[in-house]
Amino acid sequence: MRVLIVEDDDLLAAGLVRALDQTGYAVDRVNSGERADLALTAETYDLVVLDIGLPGIDGFTVLKHMRTRGQTCPVLILTARDAVNDRVRGLDLGADDYMIKPFALSEFEARLRALVRRGTQVNSPQLNCGTLMLDTLSHRAWLGETPLNLTAREWGILEYLLMRQGQVLSKEKILQAVCSWDESISPNAIEVYMSRLRSKLDPAGVFIRTIRGFGYLLESENTQHASA
Repeated sequence: MRVLIVEDDDLLAAGLVRALDQTGYAVDRVNSGERADLALTAETYDLVVLDIGLPGIDGFTVLKHMRTRGQTCPVLILTARDAVNDRVRGLDLGADDYMIKPFALSEFEARLRALVRRGTQVNSPQLNCGTLMLDTLSHRAWLGETPLNLTAREWGILEYLLMRQGQVLSKEKILQAVCSWDESISPNAIEVYMSRLRSKLDPAGVFIRTIRGFGYLLESENTQHASA
């Protein structure tokens, strides 16, 4: 998933970026409200982690601009402010969750997972398609009873496809979802990753179909039979 971290504390931001990178998220980070506004108008994110006390325009203003533009991605507010009025204001402006600094990294990651599931209307940390199962908590995958070995990039692409089963996803959408600003992979590279995933999934009856001119669709053998 693609995450934007808006935080002016370099040490805290570096720790959050590192933790989310290791979990498989594509992470961008900015350190001011103005830069956040620019990023949010230029890119599409699955989740925003937003500090309130920012240089320039504050996090409340960034959040207000987001919702005014019709951007509905989940927002987790991080702040050192613990006044009830601040929490109420953030939630009223459209924040989805609120954490007070300092906080435990494990709780932060759990709240992010919950917000991502809510944003994609996925109710369980386990994602399934036929015999394929991804556990987003343990970061493990299986085909039936057999563990499935995936690279970090393969995991990111497969998780994105699983969270959007039934949707045809273009190369551009997939690239945007799994790549941060400091990464550069081409649309052709997506084809390579799809080929690798197919070689692992096809024997177990899980298929990534190419819809020519539109993109990719994940489905299982059972889904194909039901639609036939």
